[in-house]
Amino acid sequence: MREILGRRRRLLSQRSDGGPELIDAALAFATEWQWPVLPGVTADPQGRSRCGCPDPECSVPGAHPFDPGLLAATTDARMVRWWWTNRPAAPIVLATGGSAPCAVSLPALAASRALTALDRQGMRLGPVVAAPTRWSILVRPYGMEQLGELLYAKDFVPGSLRFHGEGGYLALPPSETGQGEIRWERAPLPGSASPWVPDVEAVVDAVVDALTRTGVSAPEL
Repeated sequence: MREILGRRRRLLSQRSDGGPELIDAALAFATEWQWPVLPGVTADPQGRSRCGCPDPECSVPGAHPFDPGLLAATTDARMVRWWWTNRPAAPIVLATGGSAPCAVSLPALAASRALTALDRQGMRLGPVVAAPTRWSILVRPYGMEQLGELLYAKDFVPGSLRFHGEGGYLALPPSETGQGEIRWERAPLPGSASPWVPDVEAVVDAVVDALTRTGVSAPEL
């Protein structure tokens, strides 16, 4: 059993050009963890920093759904296998909320320092997804009313924090987007069930406190 779990962790951590294919990771997310996924837009072959979607000014090249749209996200193995058989290089996009985790993201430098501060405090975190410019901390699903009450109760919330809730999305490892590699900064622990993630209240409280205490400047990105 240990060997199987170790293989799963490697599967979800390696890049598509250096080991297991994206289809295997997408199937693991969808069928083992019941996270609804769909293929993202591949980067423009004429310029990796450009998106393959019609928007020439796309701010998240390759890291978002387009065709199919977000509502097509599924945990159905047959659909996932068909998508990545036909589009083997497509990034894996998670439809956040519902039965899947949500996320809180912030600029990479601020996130790195915040995670160091949280480790010192003994704060327990779940998986953390790292893109070249932003890191995303996965949290339990939350509603807009819950998030609104949480933010309203705070004296200050950095404008660089972003919230990926119901109706949102997030690119998952081992995707390659127009901005670069999507990887695990904190990889999910191997296991048969969906990874543990903290409540959004705990993460927002801890991140805001850590940014304040460390004096981290978190510019809008």
